[in-house]
Amino acid sequence: MPIVAQSGLSQAEMESATSSYYLGKTGILNGDLVDLPYRLLQKASIMLLGLTPFAIKLPSIVVGLLLGFLLILLLNRWFKNNVSLLASCLIILSTPFLFLAGSGTPLIMLVFWPTLLLWLGSKIQGEKRPKPLYSFVFAIAMLASIFTPYMIYFAAFCVLFVLYQPHLRFVLKKLPKLPLVLVCLLLIGGFTVLGISIYNHPETVMELLFSDGFQIGDFLNNLAAGLAPVFSWHNTVESVFLSPLISLPILALALIGLFSTTKGFFASRNSIATILLIFCVVITGFNPQAVIFFILPISILVAHGLKYLLEKWYGLFPENPYARISAILPLTILFGIMIIPSLLQYIYGYRYNPNIANEFSYNLEIARDSLTNENLYTTENSDFYKILEGSTDITVVDEIKGDKVAVMPRPDKTPKGYKLDRIITSPMRENSDIIYVYIKSVEE
Repeated sequence: MPIVAQSGLSQAEMESATSSYYLGKTGILNGDLVDLPYRLLQKASIMLLGLTPFAIKLPSIVVGLLLGFLLILLLNRWFKNNVSLLASCLIILSTPFLFLAGSGTPLIMLVFWPTLLLWLGSKIQGEKRPKPLYSFVFAIAMLASIFTPYMIYFAAFCVLFVLYQPHLRFVLKKLPKLPLVLVCLLLIGGFTVLGISIYNHPETVMELLFSDGFQIGDFLNNLAAGLAPVFSWHNTVESVFLSPLISLPILALALIGLFSTTKGFFASRNSIATILLIFCVVITGFNPQAVIFFILPISILVAHGLKYLLEKWYGLFPENPYARISAILPLTILFGIMIIPSLLQYIYGYRYNPNIANEFSYNLEIARDSLTNENLYTTENSDFYKILEGSTDITVVDEIKGDKVAVMPRPDKTPKGYKLDRIITSPMRENSDIIYVYIKSVEE
């Protein structure tokens, strides 16, 4: 994933790195809790490796690897090994999943926590005698997840789904009483601490439940903006996601899976994908980028679709072993049609599509590689570039001063008392002159 990850840094990645690096004990105690687990990981990565694109993206790469593994484990709980492995490969090698795993923002946690909680829940449900350890891990994971926006809704959804589903209610009654009580106390204690923090800092609740600056009237506009990359076949929509978000073959397979779940809908694994789709639509109305949550229900529906197709094929030739072998060739062609275009779309789309590529900046890499012992004066993201002072010999200044100063972006005019030394450019087609280096004028 690091090799094919999108080049440059988006504005969201720079903001995420800045908030992570400056996160401290005081901020946490003062209610700075949004996306706390991810920001702690990113802070550790930047402090160890310095401010580099790889350090900023590393937490997402690690979480992406874990998420891919969890998807295989989760689908393996509900489907046969061949179905779960094939469905997981289709999703893990899809454009939206690769984007998440290569983007240095906490957005990937929106998919990671529900996947982890569903897998832990399936382990508790699937055991004849549920192990208390899984219950404790489930409780800890749920506590950690509520610091991610909208996961409070998912926690409430888990509780309501257990109460609504007859089989899950039966499993809950079979759990040993002492571990169940301890888990409930752990959850109550964690939610109480969060509640106190929110009470002292009410602005936190808006970010956890909705989004920063959200208004009720924005819901439909956010929903339209979020779903635009899903249903658009041209990269003309304003979004960090490539269109279409879900390729046509995978979408067709997911629709087959959705159709196959109508029979036996009230089985937990059949109804959960539909409920997750509804949940995704709701949170997309709060934040258009939350549409990426589609990855989880789509992966479940793709597995349903594969299971349905394989069963129908084998049902045509129940006694003929050659029919099973002959399915290998069309399956290989089908998977090639689904995986290869998706990979090419990701690799080339984020690098060369003008509507998307312009959202990513190479300024950090160029500043690190091109500047030595210069003062750096910037009017954009100055707090972000100040992090460079800890790992390079670049000094970020609040005003143009010193014998040699690099100004970013291009100034309106040459600073008084200086003359232009050189211009540093980026590989972007437009606005490629990003840093102007000035030295003290001899006349001065």
